[in-house]
Amino acid sequence: MDKKEVKTRIEKLKEKIRDLNYQYFILNKSEVSEAVRDSLKLELKQLEERFPEFITPDSPTQRVGAPLSGRFDKVPHITPKKSLADVFSWENIEDWENKMAKLLPSDQVLHYVCELKIDGLNITLHYEEGLLKKAITRGDGTLGEDVTHTIKTIESIPLALNEKINLEVTGEVYINKEAFKRINDEQIARGGETFENARNTAAGTVRQLDPAVAAGRNLSAFFYEIGQTDMEGVPRRQQNVLERLLDLGLPVCTEYRYAESLSDVKKFLEHAGEIREKLPYEIDGVVIKVNEKSQQQILGWTAKTPRFAAAYKFPAEQSTTRVLDIHVQVGRTGALTPVAVLSPVKVAGSTISRATLHNEDELKRKDVRIGDTVIIQKAGDVIPEIVGVLKDLRNGNEKEFKFPNHCPVCNSKVIRKEDESAIRCSNPDCFAQDRERFIHFATVMNIDTMGEKVIDALLEAQMIDEISDVFKLTRANLLQLPLFKEKKSDKLIEAIAAVKKIGLERFLFALGIRHVGEETAIALANFFRHEWQEHQDKKGHSKTFSDVNDLLVLAQEMSIEKLEQAEGFGEKVSEEVLEWFKNERNVEMLKKLQEEGLHFVDEGKPMSLKLKGMIFVVTGTLTNLSRDQAKERIRQNGGKVVNSVSSKTTYLIQGEQEKASTKEKDAKKYNVKVLSEVEFLKLIE
Repeated sequence: MDKKEVKTRIEKLKEKIRDLNYQYFILNKSEVSEAVRDSLKLELKQLEERFPEFITPDSPTQRVGAPLSGRFDKVPHITPKKSLADVFSWENIEDWENKMAKLLPSDQVLHYVCELKIDGLNITLHYEEGLLKKAITRGDGTLGEDVTHTIKTIESIPLALNEKINLEVTGEVYINKEAFKRINDEQIARGGETFENARNTAAGTVRQLDPAVAAGRNLSAFFYEIGQTDMEGVPRRQQNVLERLLDLGLPVCTEYRYAESLSDVKKFLEHAGEIREKLPYEIDGVVIKVNEKSQQQILGWTAKTPRFAAAYKFPAEQSTTRVLDIHVQVGRTGALTPVAVLSPVKVAGSTISRATLHNEDELKRKDVRIGDTVIIQKAGDVIPEIVGVLKDLRNGNEKEFKFPNHCPVCNSKVIRKEDESAIRCSNPDCFAQDRERFIHFATVMNIDTMGEKVIDALLEAQMIDEISDVFKLTRANLLQLPLFKEKKSDKLIEAIAAVKKIGLERFLFALGIRHVGEETAIALANFFRHEWQEHQDKKGHSKTFSDVNDLLVLAQEMSIEKLEQAEGFGEKVSEEVLEWFKNERNVEMLKKLQEEGLHFVDEGKPMSLKLKGMIFVVTGTLTNLSRDQAKERIRQNGGKVVNSVSSKTTYLIQGEQEKASTKEKDAKKYNVKVLSEVEFLKLIE
């Protein structure tokens, strides 16, 4: 063949292989055997080797490139990637719809699209003029890692779309059950360690430096969302998005269903549960989305999640155990919480011995009694909860729990507001509340070495009475306590001094204002910054919002009407925030913090208390985070990071690695639970 004939043959081969790939991976049918497809690919490869000038980026032979020499480039997402809010029961789904209905015009009706929740790795592709240019992991939602070299090895992902458009598209990369079994069989044959699950294997494969490794593992992908694009006639419904992606040649999970109402959603959830085990890939739930894009825009997003979509997670692993006793705890806001003391039982890989019963109403609704046999599960695979009581197993010796009329700590009367489910201690100076407030403040502010024992010692010695007293502590004070010697005293004083420069979000969260959690604190901080800007503009000043005095200035001008402008703030939350900032004792405390030199810096999101009291070790190569980032996330959420596994370790976070590590062996020795990166991210969601 002359060069002209070779070029024509190459173009024909590429076109035919693309068509066969589309039939096989998108339409799930094939007019020829896999051997025929392989033969055509081999011919194309041989021709391109002889005539490299005819190689183009969209050629099927270009899926596997050269190995990378180091870390992946960080790439900013065009459209920020947000997580979905998880729901675990039908009641949660009904509540979700009710909340959405309140935000839409009264004459609008909600329709849905239900999609299987593929247990894989989130990925975003960029096509330019129809050609695949970049593939980016989710990362932190703002920045992801460039993994184009491995994504190009996935045969179901077209290197060229059916149209020459610019497109940002998001989906999920996964390994199907058959491929995962084959990979583990090969590992066993080599005498190597098998992989724990398909999702982690897919994530680790995508982040391989050598694309040949990825090519040998037979990754697959499904896509479900269009981001920025210049295509004509951008779909106005989610259902049309999936259809449009198929037309473009992108693989879509066709096991989705349009739902006219929640009744249809319920039927699909039941259907998904029935077919789950028969599917060729792993799923862990169903994603429910509002179908109309115009309604999605009205509903918008919270700081973390879209309001128009929810991820229904299949029921968690359950077990049964006995209720040995019921205790009442007093929290930092004075709320009395009943806690069931359980006969220890393993659920979803960890031993559970306590479970919250939330409040008196919940206790009565579930009719939990001391001595009962109960069904327990981990909500979201993290928080232990009692699902129900096996009343048929009662023998008559069970005891009903009577909620106390007085605080079990200070003996003050308890009160319950008409619009609240919580019963609270009426004494604002209750020792239990003070103690919990100090613990909350120290944990959120990340004051190293100021744990519960230290706070108990300081309270007993009457060295702290309010939050501002923490910043007045001296080395001489601490050396009076049996817990402290010179080195520990210096370390705590340094830790306290370090948090005088703090993020506004973290500080507002640390104050322990009722109804102000981590996300609400972010919204409140944004509100204050916006108000400060307007305040400065009116005065013709340009001072940055930087200290507690600025906060006090704005607090004097606050009103419920103004606060309700903050994202997610309703009347109830606004009332609580306003009441806190108008309280004279709180105002005096803030003034004292100003005197101690506390001021605000740009620090990002505040920490939470989710990992309080937990000790972590991190090992291996993680997918979405570096190990340093994982450690920082642990510290930001109240946990502690150490270098080696011991009997005191709570979790070992295990990333990808070629063989079992010493840390993994130690985890088995000390019976420490090993978390994958996915499980760790779920833990802090």
